[in-house]
Amino acid sequence: MDGIQIDDVDRSILHQLQLNARQTDTEIAEKVDVTSTTVRNRLDKLEDKGVIRGYYPEINYEEAGYPLHVMFVCTVNPNKLDSLAEQILDIRGVVTTRDLLGGERNVHVEVVADTVGEIEEIRNELADLGLTINSSEIISETRVQSWDHFYPRPDPDARQDDDIDDGSVTDQG
Repeated sequence: MDGIQIDDVDRSILHQLQLNARQTDTEIAEKVDVTSTTVRNRLDKLEDKGVIRGYYPEINYEEAGYPLHVMFVCTVNPNKLDSLAEQILDIRGVVTTRDLLGGERNVHVEVVADTVGEIEEIRNELADLGLTINSSEIISETRVQSWDHFYPRPDPDARQDDDIDDGSVTDQG
């Protein structure tokens, strides 16, 4: 995050978005206790700086007519990860890729499909790109929660243990 300072207002806005990204600026403003203009300005800043990368629906693929939801655990040369990411996402049925740090199994590819035949086609296309498929797992359920460390965040001074003599003087008032 070059050049951006995330303060408590930003954290509170991020927390509200995680709870419900469909909230209006006004609804978020009421919960964060700022104006809707402040919320819009902060969202624009967070989007421009890449803190917020997008707003996505959480889809139940089975209910949407795609009963097969599979995670391929793959290996690829780490030097080729960046160049392959877009190609992987271009494969019909691929919904997510995750690059992992370290280890042999360094890419997870999440796919959805209607038939086993479609899964096999996706598997073959991944192999054609140079990925080695180590395993495939059927995903039965995905649960997501908001990361609650954005809000509230204690003041850095509140974390300081006053019983430790660090040579500092505090005004006891």
